[in-house]
Amino acid sequence: MSRTTVVLFTRDLRVRDHPALADACRNSGRVVPLFVLDEKILRGPFASPNRGMFLGEALADLRESLRERGGDLLLRAGDPVEEALRVACEVGAERVVCSADVTAFARRRERRLGRACEEAGLELGLFPGVTVVPAGALRTGGGGHYQVFTPYWRAWEAATWRSVVRAPERVEVPTGLAPGRLPSRADLTCGGETSPNLPPGGESAARARLDAYARQRTDAGSLDRENLAADQTTRLSPYLHFGCVSPLVVANRLRGSAEDVVRQLCWRDFYHQVTACFPGIARQDLRPRGREWVTDAGDAIEAWRAGRTGVPIVDAGMRQLLAEGWMHNRARLVVGSFLTKQLGVDWRVGAAHFFRWLVDGDVANNAGNWQWVAGTGNDTRPNRVLNPLRQAARFDPDGDYVRRYVPELAGIDGAAVHEPWKLPEDVRRGLDYPEPLIDPVPRRTG
Repeated sequence: MSRTTVVLFTRDLRVRDHPALADACRNSGRVVPLFVLDEKILRGPFASPNRGMFLGEALADLRESLRERGGDLLLRAGDPVEEALRVACEVGAERVVCSADVTAFARRRERRLGRACEEAGLELGLFPGVTVVPAGALRTGGGGHYQVFTPYWRAWEAATWRSVVRAPERVEVPTGLAPGRLPSRADLTCGGETSPNLPPGGESAARARLDAYARQRTDAGSLDRENLAADQTTRLSPYLHFGCVSPLVVANRLRGSAEDVVRQLCWRDFYHQVTACFPGIARQDLRPRGREWVTDAGDAIEAWRAGRTGVPIVDAGMRQLLAEGWMHNRARLVVGSFLTKQLGVDWRVGAAHFFRWLVDGDVANNAGNWQWVAGTGNDTRPNRVLNPLRQAARFDPDGDYVRRYVPELAGIDGAAVHEPWKLPEDVRRGLDYPEPLIDPVPRRTG
């Protein structure tokens, strides 16, 4: 075969179960794997130095995997559409392929790429791979997208999933191409601060983590994923966001042994299909309910961001975010409810802070979860308020999570750490820890 195909990588930085890459290698004599560093992402409104660092490691790992197969990863900087067309012209390609995505940014890129390919006489192929089930594959009886999770879960479970695609044995790249250098830290972080304890990026790290978790589930039978201190979650969300591991591979691997994780993958798909139908999810209320947000909460917002609200379970979650670029999902719900339902702050303020620090900062999931907790999204109980003290007693009963991330309270034993304001006055005076911003017990609880 003399045909040449350019594979434009975006949020799919792997070689295993990559339908676009597999199709290109199967149906083309020559394949050009390409990643374009886009300044609109690295310096845009959703930019994150943490994700930049993770991206750099993922690209290095992807390049190594492709080189092991006789290929390489071309790295360019600029506009992905312009660079993809430039490379296609350079190598005489007939086709460009990539993984389909759902965000407004990704879909604009796909439309622009489609028009550019048409004008240049090139084929464009869009393939699945970002989700388990493609965003538009499941429809309600009325033909619309699902707006409530439970019926979506039933349809998702009953759906026929595509087959996992094997990694190509060989990737034949045209000769004479300059591969381009891997981006530097400065390229990726733009001088911004990063968290000190970030996970390693790349497909190799993702596979090792999945293998370790699968063994852990097999050995333990069941894990308490909701226990904040136990830290028994998969920690795969950054790898899923960057496509270092296929969500379908994870779902197949854990189906039958870790249904709780499979359900979380379904939540991820759910928010992706919501985003496909409501691309403004990161900026607009999915379900406007006339909520009036507090406009003079600057000091409270800064205290929340820094983990200095005086409510230990909230502060522990916020400090975990700053330290690791990640936060336990239960803690995400608690800190989100506290900000929106108790402090009355617009969910977009919280979502922006999460986008800044989360390695797994994903438009569909981050915005979808924030809207859910704020009561503007897909929650069927929009007025629900999570009582942080009740949540702490249930999910951090011994206080170990708080002591791990709030060192000022490390000397307080047991559950008393959750209510330091109740300690004897002489003990309180010795703590470098603030009084609660507000009464932590909400009027309505969940």
